[in-house]
Amino acid sequence: MIDSRESRVHAAEIKFRVGAAAADQIRQWARAHMQADPHGSGPFGDQYETATVYFDTDDLDVFYQRGSFGRAKFRIRRYAEADVVFLERKLRRPGMLVKRRTPVPVAALEELTGVNGSGAADARWFARRLRARGLGPVCRLSYGRTARSLPGDPAAPRLTVDAVIRASGVDDIRFDGEAGVPVLGDDQVLELKFRGAVPAIFKRLMSDLVLRPETLSKYRAGVSVLGLAGADDEPPALVGGGARA
Repeated sequence: MIDSRESRVHAAEIKFRVGAAAADQIRQWARAHMQADPHGSGPFGDQYETATVYFDTDDLDVFYQRGSFGRAKFRIRRYAEADVVFLERKLRRPGMLVKRRTPVPVAALEELTGVNGSGAADARWFARRLRARGLGPVCRLSYGRTARSLPGDPAAPRLTVDAVIRASGVDDIRFDGEAGVPVLGDDQVLELKFRGAVPAIFKRLMSDLVLRPETLSKYRAGVSVLGLAGADDEPPALVGGGARA
C-alpha cells in the first residue's frame, strides 16, 4: 500500500447548500465544461458512492473546533463495497492544507481498536494518533458524489456535488448497518476546490447559476441531526444561508 502525503499551499474550498433542481443544473454545467473524475463510474463516468467514519473525543472537541481539534480531522473512507479503505488526516494550517492518506485492506481496521498497536503496519500511524488525541468513532456519513475537474496536474480545480447525505451514530469502525437519517433533507452540497485565487471557470459557474457561498460542514451537520451534541449546545454558523432551488 502507498501512503500519500500532500501539502497544498493556499488551498481553498467554497461550499454551497443547493436544492435538487439547482444540483441538477450544476451537474449539467460541469459535464459541459469539465472532465470526469478518473475513478468515477455511471453513465457519465463521474459518480461514486462513499461512506466515511469520523472520529471525535468524548467531549466532541472536533465538532466544537476547540484548540488544535478545530484544525485537524481524522476519518476513514470507503468507496462502495471496495475491499480497501482510506485512513485520512486533514490538517489546516495558515495558508496551507496538509493531507495524509493511506489505503489499507478492510481487514486492517481491527488494528485501530487494538491496545498494543500490533498488526498492519500501514495503519499504525493512524492508530497512534487516535489514541494520543483520545479520538473514537462518532458518526458515519454516506452519500453519492459527482466529481469533475479540469485537465492537468492533481492541483487542478475540482468540483463535487454530494447527494442523499445520510448520517448514523457509531461507536465502532464499520461500514454496514442502517442507512442512517437524512442530514440536509433533499438538499445537496456543492464544493469547489482550488489553489490561490478563484478560477475563472468557477466565477462563471457562480455567476451563471447565481450561487452564494456559505459555511457548511457535513460532519457537524450530521452530528447535529443525530442529536449527539444536544439541542442547547449546537455551535453557531453550522450552516449559513445560501442558494436554494
